[in-house]
Amino acid sequence: MATTTTNAANPSPISQARTGSLGPPNIPLAYRLFFLYIEPISALVGAFYAGWLPAQYLAYLAYLSSSPSTSTSSPSLSSSPTSSASMPPNVNPDTPTLISLQQLANLYLLFAINEHCVLSSTNSLRTWRTLLAGLLLADFGHLVTMVPMARSLGEGAGAGGGGGWWGWWEVFGRFWGWDAMLWGSVGFVYVGASMRMAFLLGVGLGGRGNDDGGRVVGGKKDE
Repeated sequence: MATTTTNAANPSPISQARTGSLGPPNIPLAYRLFFLYIEPISALVGAFYAGWLPAQYLAYLAYLSSSPSTSTSSPSLSSSPTSSASMPPNVNPDTPTLISLQQLANLYLLFAINEHCVLSSTNSLRTWRTLLAGLLLADFGHLVTMVPMARSLGEGAGAGGGGGWWGWWEVFGRFWGWDAMLWGSVGFVYVGASMRMAFLLGVGLGGRGNDDGGRVVGGKKDE
């Protein structure tokens, strides 16, 4: 009888894992939707364009970086024509560039697989925080890769267009003038970084942003 009482008061880790009585509460729906589905899918889209449409991908980047150079005043990306006639022709990239783009596509694919598979396999706040902290660093790194475009736009604007500062503002701040490419390369990164910072700060986690000590998942403690 004593053994039965003890077992009832202290259920096994496996039974606790099945009932979900151990570890952190369920991750809020907004985080799950974004990190498990929305962001991985967007990364797959990036992989598709970089890997399977490299000429179009490069042509669009080249167009954005050079479009203001024909204007003597502050140009706007929103006012730049986006038709295929106004964009540079899609020229097949040389072999080194093609390899670089396909490696970029592979990294996008790795990003999508890691984020979805790792985070969907556990409810451990520790695991979520560790992965998302690493991805937050990658967010900042991605924004740094847009600096050459900001510099190029600033140089194209010249003194009459506000000089170098204008390019930084156009790329990183003037969101109402962004096109689809900048929304994907900058705007969506802002959203992802904001979601990650919110999670790391414990927003929506009911004050449980501290170390959860691991969670029993599938009968094993996820440290």
